[in-house]
Amino acid sequence: MSPIVALWEVHRDAGWPVFSSPDEGHLMTLDTVIGGCTTYFLDNPEGLDAQRLAILADCLADLDELLPSVPEEASAYFERLRTLAGLLLAAQGSP
Repeated sequence: MSPIVALWEVHRDAGWPVFSSPDEGHLMTLDTVIGGCTTYFLDNPEGLDAQRLAILADCLADLDELLPSVPEEASAYFERLRTLAGLLLAAQGSP
């Protein structure tokens, strides 16, 4: 099993963390977009197209900015999401 598949299964099965943050809506959007890119990557033999790669890179940058302010009780969830986005970009040869 590839690291992307394994991590995606763990993340997909994890429940949304209970926390309070003014960034919760933005984090939820990032989770949805990265999840969509992951599903597309796994279902499409060609992988991600240029538009999805750009969106994924933007999501990763947003997560990097938001992670320091994510409450401790939710940090593992969003660190895993960040790792997933990084693995997807690396699999496609993007930095």
